[in-house]
Amino acid sequence: MSKLDIRSAEFWDLSKVEGELRRVADICNGCRRCLPLCPSFKVLFDRLDVEAVDGDAEKLPERDLKEVVDLCYQCKLCFNHCPYTPPHRWEVDFPRLMLRARAAEARRSGVTRQDRILGNTALVGRLGSLTAPLSNWMGQWSVHRALLQAIAGIHKARRLPRFHRRTFSRWFRSRPPGGAGGRELKVALFATCTVEYHDPAVGRAAVQVLERNRVDISLPDQRCCGMPYLDGGAMDEARALIRHNVRTLAAAVREGREIVVPGPTCSYMLKQEYPWLDGSEEAKLVASHTRDLFEYLAQLAAAGRLDTGFQRPAGPIAYHVPCHLRAQNIGTKSADVLRRIPGTEVTCIERCSAVDGTWGLKKEYYELSLKLARPLFDAIAATGAGTCATDCPLAALQIAEGTGQTPQHPIQILAAAYGIDAKP
Repeated sequence: MSKLDIRSAEFWDLSKVEGELRRVADICNGCRRCLPLCPSFKVLFDRLDVEAVDGDAEKLPERDLKEVVDLCYQCKLCFNHCPYTPPHRWEVDFPRLMLRARAAEARRSGVTRQDRILGNTALVGRLGSLTAPLSNWMGQWSVHRALLQAIAGIHKARRLPRFHRRTFSRWFRSRPPGGAGGRELKVALFATCTVEYHDPAVGRAAVQVLERNRVDISLPDQRCCGMPYLDGGAMDEARALIRHNVRTLAAAVREGREIVVPGPTCSYMLKQEYPWLDGSEEAKLVASHTRDLFEYLAQLAAAGRLDTGFQRPAGPIAYHVPCHLRAQNIGTKSADVLRRIPGTEVTCIERCSAVDGTWGLKKEYYELSLKLARPLFDAIAATGAGTCATDCPLAALQIAEGTGQTPQHPIQILAAAYGIDAKP
């Protein structure tokens, strides 16, 4: 049985977890290929190199192992870099090992209040949307931000997403019929929590662009993808969300729909983590029929089915390639599609925003997060492009904070090129 099988007793045994952390640390010490990727590896190798340890992973103090786990923000890039991932006999899966370590510790000691709040995106989203615009005003108030830091552990200086009273799902269900019924191409939209509560304009643009391309769209009942809970080790809560989504999304697939996702973290979860965490045939069905939004649009383009009746150019674009798209090994589909707009130049920037999931929101890592993202900020500035784009909503927050430039989702740029007004 795999060490990462969550249904096994070994998965949750902290002594086994520690043993696996030391085994993988020893393998990583002999390779060091991932040193430039994130602070987890820098700290790991620094601690291995002290004289008292002298490269022997068995001598690493437990506090050093914990620091390595805590510094992992789940960008997933080390998995693609690693030459020892399954089916290699060493079976190194660093990101999932970090998740396992957090989950096992949380099962023993309990999920922290910080991680419970940050993981419950639905509750936070509903409360924020119901009280908007008051919630947005309070989010700019220094006393409220200090209170938020004390209660939820979100750094008081961290730029926060805005809430919208009219959520995306309310707009979707009240909008006039799109006129795409009975058409051959059918998708189920997994909208994501960000689109639902914080950026419904991205969802509206996605719907209008897909309908422009003669695609019939449904919006199945759905909950958070589960990644925010997973970040904090709240495995049971994450799996409950996943079970719900698997059931409703699998039903959509059986109706003949592909699942399309405008957020790279959520599409990664559905594709890669749902079969692992749920283990059902339905989860595998969902994973095999999930496409990132621009992955789907690129498929239309390759089949000659993408509408190319663009009305205006997009100009120079600095496009940040999110880590969770790079981890999917699908290429730069957003940039590929945007380049089909006449008069458009796209510069791809493959630099990590270092805010993945909930990590960069936390008071403990806010300053380190901005420091790690500095190469991204500098690369964007170096392009001189008037437009910045990224598919990742948290990367967009980080870029806005670090550069003062507010990025757009690529689907908004595509909608504008069609002449679509994605406003309510």
